[in-house]
Amino acid sequence: MATHTGSEGTVKIGANAIAEIRSYTIDETGDTIEDTTMGDSARTYKAGLKDFTGSVDVYWDETDTSGQMACTVGSSITLNVYPEGASTGDVYYTGTALVTGFSVTGSFDGMVEASITFQGTGGLTKSTAS
Repeated sequence: MATHTGSEGTVKIGANAIAEIRSYTIDETGDTIEDTTMGDSARTYKAGLKDFTGSVDVYWDETDTSGQMACTVGSSITLNVYPEGASTGDVYYTGTALVTGFSVTGSFDGMVEASITFQGTGGLTKSTAS
């Protein structure tokens, strides 16, 4: 069984890696539709629509024009999340997403950081890097 460290991963907007990634999250969920009828002894369900959301936390880098700065709120992006890296044969998740938030925070004794949030539009696909 293979395991991986978080430092192996990367997130890309199209083919462009986002710079200074600290962490990321991608959540895929699926609705259920109850189809229980009278006379059934237990509730039963069918699979419904799928959805995905997520976020990327970074050290803010205004020079990352094709990564962080390409994530303007409301923009549509091709999101590629590579948990184990982007080498040939590595598994990754891809889908179209809308950027729903971009927040920047800083403190006098810390780094300036940013958090980018997104909402999937359409399905999330598991692929293999080539």
